[in-house]
Amino acid sequence: MGMHHYIKSLSDLENIYRCPGKFKYEEHSVAAHSFKVTQIAQFLGTVEEREGSEINWRRLYEKALNHDYTELFIGDIKTPVKYADPALREHLANVEESMTQSFIYNEIPTEYRAIYTKRLKEGKDETLEGKILSVADKIDLLYESFGEIQKGNPEKLFTEIFQESLTTILLFKSMNSVQYFLKSVLPDLLSGDFTNQEELHTLSKQILSDHEVEQTFAIDI
Repeated sequence: MGMHHYIKSLSDLENIYRCPGKFKYEEHSVAAHSFKVTQIAQFLGTVEEREGSEINWRRLYEKALNHDYTELFIGDIKTPVKYADPALREHLANVEESMTQSFIYNEIPTEYRAIYTKRLKEGKDETLEGKILSVADKIDLLYESFGEIQKGNPEKLFTEIFQESLTTILLFKSMNSVQYFLKSVLPDLLSGDFTNQEELHTLSKQILSDHEVEQTFAIDI
């Protein structure tokens, strides 16, 4: 028993690809996703701090870096599938937690078990840092799905993922960082020329309207 297996497992995350079983122009590993989410969370935290919120940066970084480590045990499950049935989602969470606890007990030295039990648990909670993680995770997923749509991927799944990601982000619309994203980032994302631009713009406009968010930008189609 020792940290060897934990450190070795970090490389395994490079070989777990997101959204398995679907044609993709670009693969994204869980390891790469964790890095991107941490970078996005860092920026969102910076916006919140600038607007007067107090950020526990250690908590934020630990949540972001570790939020998908447990996919080492069950792999990545497509978002629409994961959220389609609450009972399935709960069952998957229970399996994931059980396997994580087993890993911690068998591989993490006794003196560090409590620390890693805390680090590897579900990081999306009601703390500001947990909310930032929820938003950062969906922003990266939004970009991943948009990248496939932009390249002309015919799989409808990526439009569904884009829709689910933007919808989830809007659940946190009261946050300053989300307001910044909606006003200063999303318009740039949707402004270029790409396949299905009109469809995606219409979809985004409808989602914003459904959540009573004013569309403050226009795109020439």
